[in-house]
Amino acid sequence: MNKSLIVTLMASTLILSGCGAVGLATGVGAAVGVSAAKEGGLRGTVTDESIRLEISDLWFKKSVDLFGKLNLSVNQGRVLVTGVVQQPEDRVEAIRLAWQPKGVKQVINEVRVGESGTIGTYAKDTWISGQLRTQMTFDKYIQSINYSIETVHGAVYLMGVAQSQEELDRVIKLARRIKGVSEVISYAKLLGEPVSSDSSVAGDVYMQPDAIANEPVPLSSGFETQPYEGQGSYNPSSVQSEILPP
Repeated sequence: MNKSLIVTLMASTLILSGCGAVGLATGVGAAVGVSAAKEGGLRGTVTDESIRLEISDLWFKKSVDLFGKLNLSVNQGRVLVTGVVQQPEDRVEAIRLAWQPKGVKQVINEVRVGESGTIGTYAKDTWISGQLRTQMTFDKYIQSINYSIETVHGAVYLMGVAQSQEELDRVIKLARRIKGVSEVISYAKLLGEPVSSDSSVAGDVYMQPDAIANEPVPLSSGFETQPYEGQGSYNPSSVQSEILPP
C-alpha cells in the first residue's frame, strides 16, 4: 500500500475540515480507526477516496458549474452520482467521466435534469442529511460509519454497507420520519454481498406514506431503469456512440 497516499488523503480531508495542529494527530488516528472498521478496511477506504478525488477533479476540469451541481459517494468501487443539471448532455458527460478512474466497478446514475434548487432548498437538504446522520450516530443498533447520505430536493439517497437487513430497515425508517423527506432510495448493500457490475442496477425506493394518500407502503420495492431516463447506472460501452466522437 502506498503510505504516502494514505497520509495525503487523510491530511487533505482534515485540513479542509479546519483541524488545528493539536487536533491533526487525533483526527488522523480517528480517521484510520473508522476506515479500518469499515468493510474493506483501510485499503478499501483509500481506494474509494482516490476514486472520489479523481472524479471530482475530472468534473472540475470539465466545468466548474457542472462540478458544483453534482454530489458523489464511493463505496467499494461503487460510485453514486446525484444532483440536478439543466441539460441532458451534462448528465451523460458526468457519468462518462465517473467511469474513468481505475477501480470503478459500478456507476449509479441518480442525476436529475431540471431546474437547480434555491439556497433554501440546499439548506433544507443539508438539514435533512444532518438530522439523519445524527439519529443514526446515536442509535446503538446502527453502525453509522458504514453509510453515506445524500439528499437532493427532499430525496434521501443511502449508500454503503448494512450489517443486516434489520439494520438497513431501521435506517430507512429513521429517514422516512424526518420532516421534508419525500422518498428514500437505498443503494446500501448487505455485509458480505458481492459488488455487482450489472448496468441495470436500481435502488430500492421507499416513498413517504403521506405521498400516496397516507397509505402505508412496503419497506422494499425495486424499480426498473433505463440509461439516461431516470435512476440507475449504465455501462459506457453500451452508449459510446452517443457520448463520444466516432
